[in-house]
Parts: sequence; C-alpha cells; structure tokens
Amino acid sequence: MFGLGYGEWILIFAVLLLLFGGRKLPELARGLGSSIREFREAMRGERQNPSQSHTPPL
Repeated sequence: MFGLGYGEWILIFAVLLLLFGGRKLPELARGLGSSIREFREAMRGERQNPSQSHTPPL
C-alpha cells in the first residue's frame, strides 16, 4: 500500500496495541474507516456539484 512490508505493518500494529490496548483498537479502526468513507463521499459530492458547495463572495 504505502511501500511498507509485512514487518513494518506488524510493528505498527504492535505499537498501536501497546498504546491503545486490545479493547480500544477495534473502536479506533472503526472510527478511522468511517472517517475515510465520509471524506471520500464528500470529495465525490464536491466534484459532481462544485457550484453548490461554494458560497458566493460577499
């Protein structure tokens, strides 16, 4: 994905697990996923209707 190998992903996951604990990690991932989804939907909507997203200058 970002040029990271399996070793780097395992290290990142281990650090996150140590920082946030096992119970908080799924909640964090769920929040991150929904944020990315909302961002993508907003980008698609803005490109389809650019005139509606901008307010006219005063």
